[in-house]
Amino acid sequence: MSFWWVMIIAGLATFAIRATFILLIGQREIPPLLRRALYFIPPAVLTAIILPELVLPRGQLNLSLTNPNLLAGIVAVLVAWRTRSVLLTILVGMAVFWAARMVIGS
Repeated sequence: MSFWWVMIIAGLATFAIRATFILLIGQREIPPLLRRALYFIPPAVLTAIILPELVLPRGQLNLSLTNPNLLAGIVAVLVAWRTRSVLLTILVGMAVFWAARMVIGS
């Protein structure tokens, strides 16, 4: 199967999933329990994507502060918590990551 067919099928599947929710739930009130559960989906997905990259560089568990990924992640979390600024969090996190890689090595 060619790359383009895979992309077309994946796009149609994504569209169908979203359209189903809009058609089925779009005109109805979402129950409060489901609304509260949906609130936590984006942070859970983002954590599932980012956390392995922070603690498993090169597939090996590394929880020490000599891990530049983990060090930058910790600093980025603190900046995000204190400032609530996405841009500042990214800039400080990347600066700490690059500095840690230069000092500690990769």
